[in-house]
Amino acid sequence: MTPEQFQAKTGVSRETLDRLTAYAELLVKWQARINLVGPDTIPNLWERHFLDSAQVFPILPQPIHRLVDMGCGAGFPGLVLAVMGVPDVHLIESDARKCAFLREAARVTGTSVTIHNARIEAVEPLGADVVTARALAPLEKLLGWAERHLLPEGHCVFLKGRGVEDELTTASKEWNITFERFPSQTDSLAAILHLKEVRRG
Repeated sequence: MTPEQFQAKTGVSRETLDRLTAYAELLVKWQARINLVGPDTIPNLWERHFLDSAQVFPILPQPIHRLVDMGCGAGFPGLVLAVMGVPDVHLIESDARKCAFLREAARVTGTSVTIHNARIEAVEPLGADVVTARALAPLEKLLGWAERHLLPEGHCVFLKGRGVEDELTTASKEWNITFERFPSQTDSLAAILHLKEVRRG
């Protein structure tokens, strides 16, 4: 996928595309020094990481006052969503080298985000409308972490792989959840879960 194909698929402005292109170029440069994403995904960066993150944008509830992205790694999806216009994005990442990359990526894209170099459970509760995560942990674990940072009426949006059915079954033993499932645009076996009314059972 080219940047132009990404733009056609997402409808982002030329300015937003330019900022995401700067992000992508920086990621490729840093990848040579630290492992930010799977090396085999670099040739298909725009689809595997940027489109995979951007597809979350239209699913997000509105209005959003604060979004927390847990274990964001190289910034997917949180930094992409911030570049696309989501306000007050908080990125939680325990790896200091990845946080250094995130600070530089925020600088080159001119994006205001708050970066927390810490474990998710060590960050003071952030009172988010939305908590996101991608390729981080099983659903029941994500909900336990998210609960700390989520407002009572908050939403979770998680990108999940092919084991999503089993994860929902396991999580429902401990959690009462209302959810919508959306097909992934980048993997026919993956899904995006939009969870609301998240309560421990």
